Amino acid sequence: MKRFMKSKTHLEQKGFTIVELITVMAVTLVLMGMIVTFTIDYWGNSANIQADLQTFNSRLNAQDQLRQLISASDGLIIQNSIADLHTLDADPAIPSGQYWLPIHAIPGNTTMGSSGTIKPILYFRRPSQNTSHTIVYNGTVTYDDEYVLYLDGSRQALMLRTLANPNVVNNIAKTSCPPALASSSCPSDKTVIDNLSSVDMRYFSRSGNTIDWTSVYDSLNSTYAGPDYPLVEAVEFTLHESAKAQFHGVNNASNITVIRIALLNI
Repeated sequence: MKRFMKSKTHLEQKGFTIVELITVMAVTLVLMGMIVTFTIDYWGNSANIQADLQTFNSRLNAQDQLRQLISASDGLIIQNSIADLHTLDADPAIPSGQYWLPIHAIPGNTTMGSSGTIKPILYFRRPSQNTSHTIVYNGTVTYDDEYVLYLDGSRQALMLRTLANPNVVNNIAKTSCPPALASSSCPSDKTVIDNLSSVDMRYFSRSGNTIDWTSVYDSLNSTYAGPDYPLVEAVEFTLHESAKAQFHGVNNASNITVIRIALLNI
């Protein structure tokens, strides 16, 4: 009888076997792996949604800014006529260095450069206004301020330089400067849209015909002689935007926005 009770007590104190312990550990690891995977996926999806919302908002802001600026334009120009003390891509043919590199109405894609690279993509002019928001005239024609749209490789952004007409008293526009040189008297260039990878440009007449400076070649002068910016009545931007993912393994948010703007004052 005593032997039987000892044997029974020994059996009741028996713990987990090695097989049972391994099974429990394996199940625990699987569950932990599922939880970690779910958490990472949740963070990744949240990061994607946030990046998409960010690019969506920046696209809307870019459309509003470009339409507001260019729709009231007096026209596109080949080169600025108002001197710029802080030209970032100067015309080498002009010793003062105060005039941006001439560009022409050539449809195509311009990619964002590396850090330190500046690429002008469009110059245009708008009627000058005084602080009362009244258009200022020089006789029967308006005074004009001028604007430069350029790609800044360091910021990966489309930037806007303002060149206020110095002949306008109480001009509401202020000449802007590169962000690193900005001051109270020379505000920073505006960021139109960031996270930009490239821009496609196309130009049209009012009837919708494509304008391309390279469409006509003068063999006598060995130069292009096609229609240029002064004849452009509508401009189209295709903005390729790519927001960098915040988490490793999460896809970048990429969007393409097409903006076509008619120049109302032409």
